[in-house]
Amino acid sequence: MATIAARLQQVHTSIAQACADAQRAVTAVTLLCVSKTHPAEAAREAFAAGERHFGENYVQEGVDKIAVLADLRSQITWHLIGPLQSNKTRVVAEHFDWVHSVDRLKVAQRLSEQRPAHLPPLQICLQVNISGEASKSGLMPSELADVALAVQQLSRLQLRGLMSIPEPADTEAAQRRPHAALRGLFNDLNQRGFALDTLSMGMTADMNAAIQEGATIVRVGTAIFGARG
Repeated sequence: MATIAARLQQVHTSIAQACADAQRAVTAVTLLCVSKTHPAEAAREAFAAGERHFGENYVQEGVDKIAVLADLRSQITWHLIGPLQSNKTRVVAEHFDWVHSVDRLKVAQRLSEQRPAHLPPLQICLQVNISGEASKSGLMPSELADVALAVQQLSRLQLRGLMSIPEPADTEAAQRRPHAALRGLFNDLNQRGFALDTLSMGMTADMNAAIQEGATIVRVGTAIFGARG
């Protein structure tokens, strides 16, 4: 079985090819290694192979992993990419560097209030329910601008951009449509005066389509760590 380092090399090759196809600089796309359900030592292997950005879906698992890898804390950027309930905001505000999954103003307000003063502002993406699925978390496009404006006023947060998890699609053309829609919302906010720089979209199955549509962070787990642990 391929090592994590070998899989990472393959993922970076795929990212470079997708960037070349899209006529984008490879430096415009950050690989976020999604280490959820895999042991901390798997993340340590990826770190040893050069990775510095790690994503966790589950709050407690992420906090535990951050603790196990405390010796690397100053060199790793930890991203929460999974659902965040308002009763878990304090531990997230205290431990993570980014939260991609802010889907309501109350959560953002609590994160800002609970972010320790000695830490830099928490980097935030607003999650958008881009496919309109009833089962999915995320803001509706129609409420995005108002929430973004309110979040931008929160002193301990820095609003960076948007995140989405579209419903799966079989063809690249179908995969690109929701990513193009999110990019449209991103561009609209920037035209309104926001200074957003982050589009967190695309996972193992639709990474190429996301890069074609302007993703700046791709969230890849399976292609790096294998099936869920």
